[in-house]
Amino acid sequence: MEFNLNKDIVFFDLEATGLSVIRDRIVQIALVKYLNGGGEPIEKTLLINPGIPISQEAMSVHGITPKDVANKPTFAQVAGELYDFIGDSDLGGYNSNRFDIPMLMEEFARVGIVLDISNRKLVDVQRIFYKMEPRTLRAALKFYCDKELVDAHDALADVRATVDVLKGQLERYKDVDLVDEDGNVTPTPVKNDMKALHDFVNDLRFLEPTQKLKMNSDGEIVFSFGKYNNQPVKDVFKKDPNYHNWIQKMEFSTLMKQIVKRIYKEIND
Repeated sequence: MEFNLNKDIVFFDLEATGLSVIRDRIVQIALVKYLNGGGEPIEKTLLINPGIPISQEAMSVHGITPKDVANKPTFAQVAGELYDFIGDSDLGGYNSNRFDIPMLMEEFARVGIVLDISNRKLVDVQRIFYKMEPRTLRAALKFYCDKELVDAHDALADVRATVDVLKGQLERYKDVDLVDEDGNVTPTPVKNDMKALHDFVNDLRFLEPTQKLKMNSDGEIVFSFGKYNNQPVKDVFKKDPNYHNWIQKMEFSTLMKQIVKRIYKEIND
């Protein structure tokens, strides 16, 4: 299949020293450029010396070690080449809107180059997946039970459908291990035991792309870094209000600053 293009598009993926789009750095970038005029796509792959340590967690995922990048160019040395390759192309990737594009923008900004996305189309393939494979009760009932949801949004009908879905899940996943994208195995996490199900579904959810805030098991927003790691934001601000001012002055994501500002305002109103 040929893409229907009215301008070039560059699909790309980054490997980095960690998960922070602000503080971490790129160690590898791969780009595939599809041209508006057709023809074979153009590929480019670069290893990059990040100039900072690569976290053990990151190395366990992508396998790129300090030795692999020790003699490679820095981002500053390849920024012009990358910027020219991208040109005015649209951009695409997998989870690229939340990770790859923000991180690439930060790297360009450090060397005085503005990667303006205001006139680019951004095609995040992960979002297409999530939107086209809905996680609604109706879809779940059809998938697990091969039933149609009658009287949707009638409370009792929805509860009955929910129970049917759970029974279908318990049957379908009775002897099934969970294998994540890194190959880590969780033996039969879906079992007919409410505590096991609770532990499985109540994972910690990060609230912004730099992963500095998350929800704990009690539904509280907590910090996920620094001296107040895992402590509720509201409790921290009550005992150390200057921490809010420090966050607002430092290089944290705009979304993080907005969330903590709202919490700070709530406890001081």
